[in-house]
Amino acid sequence: TSKVRRTSAPSDLKITDLRYALTDVLGGTAIIRIDTNQGIYGLGEVRDGADPRYALMLKSRILGLNPCNVEMIFKSIKQFGGPARQAGGVCGVEMALWDLCGKAYNVPAWQLLGGRYRDKIRLYADTPESNSPEEQLKLVKYRIEEQGYTWLKMDVGINEIANIPGTLVNQKFWQDQGKLNQWSGDYMSLANTRHPFTQIQITEKGVEEMAKIVEHVRGLVGYDIPLSSDHFGHFDLNNGIRLGRAFEKYRLAWMEDIIPWNYPQEWKTITDALDTPTITGEDIFLLNAFKPLIDIHAIDIVHPDLASSGGLLETKRIGDYAEEHGIAMAMHQAGTPV
Repeated sequence: TSKVRRTSAPSDLKITDLRYALTDVLGGTAIIRIDTNQGIYGLGEVRDGADPRYALMLKSRILGLNPCNVEMIFKSIKQFGGPARQAGGVCGVEMALWDLCGKAYNVPAWQLLGGRYRDKIRLYADTPESNSPEEQLKLVKYRIEEQGYTWLKMDVGINEIANIPGTLVNQKFWQDQGKLNQWSGDYMSLANTRHPFTQIQITEKGVEEMAKIVEHVRGLVGYDIPLSSDHFGHFDLNNGIRLGRAFEKYRLAWMEDIIPWNYPQEWKTITDALDTPTITGEDIFLLNAFKPLIDIHAIDIVHPDLASSGGLLETKRIGDYAEEHGIAMAMHQAGTPV
């Protein structure tokens, strides 16, 4: 490394500390900092809503190690990760290690991972919701014209039709237990009941009402901008197929997380039945857990989140493996600029 322009002596680097700062982004997103004996540090991020202690528990396992040996360290700590937020600590540490290594050699992380591949990344953002069409049009225009987004995503779930009589079968039972969404609280909530087992069905009226929501947003956005959809609610694959067929005339860019990610055969049934692309993956940890979906083309697009999938290098592996099988990748992100 004698002729490499650098800000440190990489071979002599040692990790000396790991600390965190908790932001209020999305109910609490922790930024971690890994310090070294040469004054340079790396920043990473624990997944939104995850406990910072997922990262702190790894401190004792990485102290004294050379942070530039990212893959070696990752292989030793990945056993402490798991699906969704459980991966937050492992992924945050992995990100911070690449940041540190890049600073040590004075190159960006993309250079360490194979070099520059493109100069621009297209971003999507959620379409803001509003109580009136006029206000919603203003919010959509703000996203497109002022913020510059060229791809939007909308939420269209059974919670939005929960107060319309005759739209859902088994509706009153679940309303008596709490809200009809993923974030209810008690032990009988939908948050604790897997999609195939709620026995909530969408009536024809309900399908029509949800289609009206998509039609309204598509009318505001037009067809020059791709429109994706998410947060449908807790119902099974049969209702997902019915809903997907009702949405097909609006040419959605994808339908996301219709059912849980770890039902690959059910996902394949949905994907084979619909013309609209399907996507899942924001809660999947490591390439091995993506493979069952990719190998049988159960979905059309993989959707890893850097803060859950295993960090930078593992996510690149996920994208490369998906590409070899003719499956696209869109990145999920819910957190800070870090």
